[in-house]
Amino acid sequence: MAGGALQVAGLLVGGLGVVGTFAVTAMPQWRVSAFIEHNIIVFETIWEGLWMHCIRQVNIRMQCKVYDSVLALSPDLQASRGLMCAGSGLSLLALVLAMVGMRCTRCPQSPWQAKGCILLAAGLLFILSGVVELVPVCWVANSIISDFYNPVVNVAQKRELGEALYLGWVASFCLVAAGSTFCCSSRCAENPRSYRYSSPTHHPPHSQRLHSKAEGSYSKSQYV
Repeated sequence: MAGGALQVAGLLVGGLGVVGTFAVTAMPQWRVSAFIEHNIIVFETIWEGLWMHCIRQVNIRMQCKVYDSVLALSPDLQASRGLMCAGSGLSLLALVLAMVGMRCTRCPQSPWQAKGCILLAAGLLFILSGVVELVPVCWVANSIISDFYNPVVNVAQKRELGEALYLGWVASFCLVAAGSTFCCSSRCAENPRSYRYSSPTHHPPHSQRLHSKAEGSYSKSQYV
């Protein structure tokens, strides 16, 4: 019972991590314009993501444009594209495997040992996808912080951490937590013992056993 509840909790946390991973991949708020020093144009906000950059102005709708070429991106964003796509695919595969390997899921052709192995594989994929997602998020965050404190970089080109990075940290934590939960609960998905009913063995009372022993000794004395 505890193993089933643990698996359901892991599935919910993993589902949140998968949704968050896809949202982080699509969101443009990876780099956000910083309002520091002489850059006080607060009525205009610039967002830079993996696939597009957007400009949001006051009382004007937001305008977004897809990047014309991958080469126009910085090296960290170029690598983040591939890593986030890989993390999204791994997390989705892990979620499907977790749903198949859960105890409450009935698969006539899958024995309990196979479901335990599937659940373990899902947990490892969840952890791997969380680590893969954590790499680009931390890489981009480190690049933003380095450029922010670099005096050589122009003030207008300095950026701040966007909402997508914070959501990426939360999503990667959910994926790793779900993977650890499934790895721990995979031991619970063992083949339950089949308790068969066996008729109780009737032992003769103590008096009958003494009587049978007495008869056996009497028959031996007659032969002697």
